[in-house]
Amino acid sequence: MIDVFKFIESGILEMYVLDLASDAERRRVEQMADQYPVVRQEIKAIELSLEQLASQNARTPSPTIKPFLMATIDYTERLKNGETPSFPPELTEQAHISDYKDWLERADMTLPADFEEFHARIIGYTPEMITAIAWIKTMAPDETHDDEFEKFLILEGSCDIIIGDKTHSLVAGDYLSIPLHTEHRVVITSSIPCKVILQRVAA
Repeated sequence: MIDVFKFIESGILEMYVLDLASDAERRRVEQMADQYPVVRQEIKAIELSLEQLASQNARTPSPTIKPFLMATIDYTERLKNGETPSFPPELTEQAHISDYKDWLERADMTLPADFEEFHARIIGYTPEMITAIAWIKTMAPDETHDDEFEKFLILEGSCDIIIGDKTHSLVAGDYLSIPLHTEHRVVITSSIPCKVILQRVAA
């Protein structure tokens, strides 16, 4: 006679729910679930428990992740189609908007009509540094960087960058570097999107 409770305690139901069971194990679990209501109940309880665990640990992804992923795909496609890699200078306190003139005057470096909150076009990439032209409509949420310095050169519009408890009010031509391990966010203060050179440099 089958000991149903030993079957439940064997761990096979968790494997089944996590889709880690073999085909033979899956068939066995489904047969047992058809035959024994207690097995069906246990499967539902495991599913509910995993859903609750996932909900408790869920994090809303930053709204900048998808635009940067799309910008990376776009940059890769541009290189495949013959664009020559370029290497914009690293942002420093001495940086000027004119340093990026060659990229800013390109016809393809414009804001699309379906722009929502954040848009980026990559203009240079090395394993140590990524440089992009970015547009931010209203804000960029709190984030912290532990392995890269984030740098801004404001091109158009204005914004407040809040680093810890200090607010930096920036306008066109202003530069700011974000320190490591420090929470920061961007709040747009102009009526137009804030257009920036955004650079991330490996620490």
